[in-house]
Amino acid sequence: MPELPEAERARVTLESALGRRIAAVDDTDTYVCRPHPPGEIASALVGHTFAGAHRRGKFLWLVTEDGPTLGLHLGMAGHIALEAPAEKPLWDRFTVRFEDGGRFALRDRRRLGRAVLNPDLGHVGPDAATVGRDAFRRLVGAGHTAIKARLLDQGAIAGVGNLLADQVLWQARIAPRRPTSELSTEELDLLRRQLRAAVRSAIRQGGVHTGSFIPAREREGACPRCGHPLERATIGGRTTYWCPVCQG
Repeated sequence: MPELPEAERARVTLESALGRRIAAVDDTDTYVCRPHPPGEIASALVGHTFAGAHRRGKFLWLVTEDGPTLGLHLGMAGHIALEAPAEKPLWDRFTVRFEDGGRFALRDRRRLGRAVLNPDLGHVGPDAATVGRDAFRRLVGAGHTAIKARLLDQGAIAGVGNLLADQVLWQARIAPRRPTSELSTEELDLLRRQLRAAVRSAIRQGGVHTGSFIPAREREGACPRCGHPLERATIGGRTTYWCPVCQG
């Protein structure tokens, strides 16, 4: 599933769209482009030029130089594809073509991505890669929920998915069931540092799946640090793995 690092790599890919005049848009997938009817996104974008590619958490948006903004979300399996498929584009759910002949598409086998005009990001918390210390303490440390569930709350902090949360909690040696109210200021600061480090590493290495803890996330998996068998449970609605020794 795409998380913040995958979204950032998609944003970098979308930078290739900047400065190019839009010639055509395929917005006929009414589920991916909801609530817009077919043709509405196209009529708003054709003739304009993208001027900036931005991201907060897993949410992407492209601003035009004098018109609307295009919001994109990769869903659970999407990515940004620049090349045209060799066969019929069954999984290209939304496509933008440029006057110079180039294009990009939201390619998504599971059809859970989104394309929308002028997205409202008011419900999205600060970006996990750049959130400040005081904001992190306030937003992540508030309440009494399990810390794993809080990290997954996109309204508190944006961009952390299931794999990244397990990786970061393992790096910080914090149990995923720990109530947020029990975390000390020092633990919250450590968690933020480890989150930023894990995000930088995942972007550099090619995705969240490259984390050192991720290969161990399987039944009968063992901690990469101490070798102890991992625990497994559902926390925050997601399958969670952790080391009962390192994260005890």
